[in-house]
Amino acid sequence: MKFIDVFNGDADGICSLHQLRLTQPLVSTLVTGVKRDIALLKKVEADRDDTITVLDISLDKNRDELKQFLEQGTNIIYFDHHFSGEIPDDDRLEAYINTDANMCTSLLVNQYLKGKHLAWAVTGAYGDNLFDSAETVAKPLNLSAQELEQLKLLGTCLNYNGYGASLGDLFFNPEELYNRIKPYTDPFDFINNDPAYPVLVNGYHEDIANAEALEPEYATDRHAIIILENEKWARRVGGVFANQLAQENPGRAHAMLTKNGKGGYLVSVRAPLTNKIGADELCRQFHSGGGRKAAAGINHLHEAEFQQFKDAFLAAF
Repeated sequence: MKFIDVFNGDADGICSLHQLRLTQPLVSTLVTGVKRDIALLKKVEADRDDTITVLDISLDKNRDELKQFLEQGTNIIYFDHHFSGEIPDDDRLEAYINTDANMCTSLLVNQYLKGKHLAWAVTGAYGDNLFDSAETVAKPLNLSAQELEQLKLLGTCLNYNGYGASLGDLFFNPEELYNRIKPYTDPFDFINNDPAYPVLVNGYHEDIANAEALEPEYATDRHAIIILENEKWARRVGGVFANQLAQENPGRAHAMLTKNGKGGYLVSVRAPLTNKIGADELCRQFHSGGGRKAAAGINHLHEAEFQQFKDAFLAAF
């Protein structure tokens, strides 16, 4: 019997797995990828009576493989907050799924573990752009405003590292980044001691500065569309820059379109923070689109679909 941990390569996925394995340590095979690589169960090899733990990827996008594993007798533990569709009724599936717009997988795992590693859950929530949720659950930690800002920056940088068209766009492979975090029970120890952290922070600030110099393709009080060129820094920064704009303009919906060199765009959508619904429904109108209510994306939007997307974006919010 073997154990396999499958996790999204962003802050939420990494912080979820870290909490779980700090509390329930075991030797496992790790399966992950860039943030947009969510069909991760296709990469898994498992047999009867093996256990797969899945963190922060949509059940609906992995449904066929999930059913196959259950049918062959594999045990699945599933934590997620994205659109799931119908959840299979199977004794071998243990599902903890909550699609509330103020919930993320790190917070679900935190509930499951009864707050045993709350600071890492707060970090994951910050990384998922759930600032209010992060600060609400952080209250028992009695952190100062400066310490909360440190966790916010850590979560943002862990999330930022997951964005890119391929692993070559990232500063760290998410598996390597998780293994760097793995020894640290306290996120402040990682911040103060691990050489990976300044690499992430410096890269993040440089890329954000490049993005802030851009003029929007379309902007009103309610909507903004920003187009980024097909460059490595742009592929990295699109999602976190969308998060930043959402925080700065909470009543406005945002769409970040990064040219992909294949006749289309990689799309990140953020619903207004004052009404965090609709992003997933918008993106699911397009092939390769999905996500959650507050934040979603499209892996490849054809150039010919741009006007269709713009019209749908304006209508959705």
